[in-house]
Amino acid sequence: MAKLVSKVVGIVLLLVGIVGFFLPSILGLHLTLIHNIVHLATSVVALYFGFAGSIKAAHSFLQIFGVVYLLVGLLGFIAPTVVVSLLMGHNMTATDTPIMDNIVHLLLGVLFMVVGLLREPQQVATT
Repeated sequence: MAKLVSKVVGIVLLLVGIVGFFLPSILGLHLTLIHNIVHLATSVVALYFGFAGSIKAAHSFLQIFGVVYLLVGLLGFIAPTVVVSLLMGHNMTATDTPIMDNIVHLLLGVLFMVVGLLREPQQVATT
């Protein structure tokens, strides 16, 4: 399951990272150059662990990135000016409320953590 989720999320983040360069406000998100680069970098790592990494490595990736995305999502609600200045590269204005971005980051963080902490089904040896 961890490898499958890494593949799917990797592909989605790759698409979001590319589309973000052309449609920076798609679905109410604020996709800036820095934000798109982060999505592309995350997608490369996710795709690596999804296709070439071991199951244990995919679990570790999901757990680590789950914590990161959860923290970014929470920080976006607690201190939105910090997240805006990091991911958007400028000071926050009234139109920069990153609510949708925060929700997406929290959902990704939860997905990553849940799948990262799940145990893979054990193969039963048949004779």
